[in-house]
This record gives sequence, structure tokens and C-alpha cells, in this order.
Amino acid sequence: HRFVDGGMSDGGSFINAVSGIVNRGCHDPPCKTGEVDGMSERAGNFDKVLSLTLLPNKDEIEIPTKAEEFSVESPHGTPSEGHDIKPFEPVKGETSAKEVLAILDQIKDRIDNEVFLYQGSEPSTVYRYQGFKSGLQVMFDSGVAGKFFYLGDDSSNGYLYGLVNIAAFLGQSMKETIQYDACDENSWDLVNSKYPLSNACGQLGQSYQDYHCSEEEKHMECPVDPNMSIKGVTHAKWYGAPGPLFCGPKSEYPFTGYWDYGYECNNPWADPPEYCTDYEGQRAGRYDNTEPVENSAGRTDVEGCCWWGRGVIQTTGICNFGKLNYFLGARAAEEGRPSRYPTIDFCKDPEIICSSKEFTELKWIAGMFYWVESLQSYNERGWNYFAELHRFVDGGMSDGGSFINAVSGIVNRGCHDPPCGTGEVDGMSERAGNFEKVLSTFS
Repeated sequence: HRFVDGGMSDGGSFINAVSGIVNRGCHDPPCKTGEVDGMSERAGNFDKVLSLTLLPNKDEIEIPTKAEEFSVESPHGTPSEGHDIKPFEPVKGETSAKEVLAILDQIKDRIDNEVFLYQGSEPSTVYRYQGFKSGLQVMFDSGVAGKFFYLGDDSSNGYLYGLVNIAAFLGQSMKETIQYDACDENSWDLVNSKYPLSNACGQLGQSYQDYHCSEEEKHMECPVDPNMSIKGVTHAKWYGAPGPLFCGPKSEYPFTGYWDYGYECNNPWADPPEYCTDYEGQRAGRYDNTEPVENSAGRTDVEGCCWWGRGVIQTTGICNFGKLNYFLGARAAEEGRPSRYPTIDFCKDPEIICSSKEFTELKWIAGMFYWVESLQSYNERGWNYFAELHRFVDGGMSDGGSFINAVSGIVNRGCHDPPCGTGEVDGMSERAGNFEKVLSTFS
């Protein structure tokens, strides 16, 4: 303390005493054991370390907090095999958040016209900057269950951590939904050359109404109402693309057929005339319910099948919609907890995420909630999202795609090192390209 309080300059008295204790067992050698071995070299090492680690202005020194001690290192400086990295509890950087939001505001037109694009060329009509920013502010200011969208900390690289987290999120969102200009999940699972209408229940053999929470969180999930009847508000836009997904009770739809994408619906010369009326902008195709057609899981009905993906990263299933309602919606208000949207029941109307004109941020919040829950909390087999994000930024933001490819694996396959039993990542290079594009927009 005397050395530090005295300005860290004492002619070598402090470090020479330390060297004496280490090398000869006393602070004032020779103390019967001889002179210190390498006294001047030890003092030089001490001065060198000080010059490398201490900044001239003490106010600029970043003091580590317990939350920042997140790395479990092997002897080679990388995460130990078989060990999870100590969970990282992100510090909420108010200053960095202001910097990040100010940067985004400065380039909002570029984001709308260069990032949020349908098929890479036309500005999206569904995803716009204002809704994105509103969602970001909600998920930073209020968050969900004590978790918030990370916008960096107040270290020197803090705002960069926040921007890279946003870029990773948007890079995935561009691949998942923005490029299709869709909020509702599109019907895309072709079964025996047909698009079954029961794809609303789940595609590729999935059953969205059976996406349950863990036992610890089961009380949060939405009940499945067999009488719920909903039709999506968005759809794919190619010629003859399937119409919006829909659900309803068996009393309304005893069975469902398929979308006939080859049908020429625009035929004003027919008797009676025919027009394309299933959705706005339709040029071909129709719902054909003349006979039941099974989806890839064998279903032909759509009862209880109202839980298809919605929002920018396709929030899906009764667990995820239930969590939104439990933390942000009507259930939170009913049970006396703070609620950002006390009048919205995400369990009774999951389509509100896409249909709301008043709360356009909901389609973003749904995806950001997933990001906070699944990405920012990811800590598996030595790969910790925050540790890797910080390493990517601190390393100059150039790692040959290692960071963003791992993120893509988590989003698309559930692990940072696919195939991990579920297959290769869909659109790996495209996701990485999106990430780089967003980063270049931010620069």
C-alpha cells in the first residue's frame, strides 16, 4: 500500500524486498543466506509488467467483476475438454447501450434499405427499423425474467460487443424470415409432391402442439384449445405459393387436403369466372379439400394446430408462446407480476405476434426472447456464447468464420458444432454472409 500510495516509485525498495523474501527468505538479504540471485532482473520484470498492465489514468482502468471471470482455461489457453465455461452473467451496460442505439439511429435508412430486404433486393414490408428498435429497447430495458438483450458493457470494447450481438441476431433473422418477408411460418414441407394443409400442425414430422416445457417450467406453457380457429396473415410470395397456414376444430375441418400450387385460379373467362382470392397478391394455386392428405407426421386434421412459427426467428410451440404470456403478457398481469403487454394473451391469440398493428415490435420481441433464452444462455461442452463473442471482438473480429458458424449451428441445429445428430446447418455460408453484411453496415 505504501508503494502504491506513494506513486509507485521508491527506488526499488518494495520489489527488492519482495525478491529477497522469494529468493533468500528475508526482506533485507543477505540475511545469512547470500545475495539475491538476479536482483536487477527481477526488478526489471516487475517494471515491465506494470508498464503493460496499468493505464496512466486510474479512471480508465477496467476493474474485473465476478461476472467477467467466465473462462475455464486449459493449459493451452482454450476451454478444457468436457468442461462447461463458468456461466457468464452479462453486465448491463447503460453507456454502451446508448452508444449502440445512437449508432443504429444514424444508419436506420441503410438498415431498412440494405439489411431488411425481401429476396436480397426489395425492402421488406414486414420487418422495418422502427419495430426492430422498439423491440430492442423493450428487451433491453425490461427484458424477460431478469434476462435482457445484451447491448454490451461499459468497457472500452463494450459497444462493439453489443453491435456484434445484434449483427449475429440479424444475420440469422435474415436467413430465417426477413428474406421471405414473412412473419408466419410458410408451408414448405412437400410430401409426395403436395403441400399438405396440415403442415400447420408441424413440418418434417414435428408436432408443434407437443413442444412442451421442461418439468420445471411446465406451468408456463399454453393449454391446447381444440376449438381455437386462426389463419395466418403472411405467406410465401412465389408464383402459386401456398396460402397462409390455418387451424381449427374437427367440427370445422373434419380433414384437410393440400395446396394445389399448379392451379390457374385467375380465369375470368370461365363460367362462372374464377379469381385468385385466397390471399392478396395471389397469382396461382388454391386450397383443395376434396380428399384428406397427410402431412409428414401422418395428420390430416388441423385441430389444436395453432402453434406454428411466428416472428423474426419463428417462435414455435406451446412452451415458447406460454413463456411470452407468462412473462410479458396477460398471464403475468393476472397473476400480479409486471407485464409489458397486460392486455395481450399470447395463448389465446398467438397470431397477435404477426397481426398487431399497434405493437409492431412483437414480431421482433418474439425472436429476441428466443435469442436471450437460447443463444445468450448457451454454455455447452466448453463453448460459451458470451466468452466466444468477447473473444471474437477482442481478437479483431476476424476468426475465419468460427464464431458465426457456431452461432448458426445453435440456431439451426441446436449445437455449436453440428451435425450433432440433427444434420448439417441449412445455409451456413449464407448466414455467415449476412453477418458480415450487417457488420459492414454498422462500420
